[in-house]
Amino acid sequence: MSAPHLNAELLHNEGPLLSDRADGINNTSPMQKAIGQTYQSTVHLTKLLPSGTVLSFQLLAPTLAKQGHCGDMNRVMTGGLIVLCALSCFVLSFTDSFRDVEGKVRYGFATFKGLWVIDGGAPLDPLAAAKYKMRFLDFLHAIVSAMIFVAIALFDQNVVSCFNPISSEDTEQLLTALPVVIGVIGSMLFVSFPSNRHSIGSTLSSQ
Repeated sequence: MSAPHLNAELLHNEGPLLSDRADGINNTSPMQKAIGQTYQSTVHLTKLLPSGTVLSFQLLAPTLAKQGHCGDMNRVMTGGLIVLCALSCFVLSFTDSFRDVEGKVRYGFATFKGLWVIDGGAPLDPLAAAKYKMRFLDFLHAIVSAMIFVAIALFDQNVVSCFNPISSEDTEQLLTALPVVIGVIGSMLFVSFPSNRHSIGSTLSSQ
C-alpha cells in the first residue's frame, strides 16, 4: 500500500480529539458540575461586593485556614477574618464617592444629614451633601452585603474544611445549598432595590 493512500486512510479513521457526543449525553460528572456551578456562583456574587474586601479574603483565607487543616488558633484567625470582612462589607455600604470641581474622586461616609468627607478635602456644601444622606436602603444593602460575603466564605472549601473537617451527608448538602440560597436572595434584593451609591471599592464613572 502506498504512503499517500495509507495516510488518507488514517485521517479518515481518526476522529476529532474533542467532539460532542452524538447521543447528546454529557460525560461531566456530578462533582465537576457542582464545582463549575460553585465557581460561577462565586464569581457572580463577588461582583456585588467591594473588590478590596473580597480580594483580601481570597488572599488570606488559604493561609489562615491552613488549606483546610486547621488547629484551634487557625479557626480563631479564620473566623476573625470572616467577621472583619463581613463588617467591612457592611460599613462600606454607607460610603460614597463623587468628583469635585477639579475632577478628583473624593470619598465620604453617609450621615443622616449628608456626606462626611473623609479624605481631608473641603466638605460639600449642605445642599450638595443632602442628596448623599443616609437612607433605609443603605441599611438593607449593608445587611445583604454582609450576608452575601458569608455565602462566599461558605463557598471556600478551605474555610468549610477548617470549621467542619468531618461532615455528614446532610451537613454537606446544607453547606452546598445555603450559600446558593443566600446568593439568590441577595441578588434579587439588589436588583429589586438598587442603590446609586459608588462605595469605596466600586468604580466611579468619569462623568
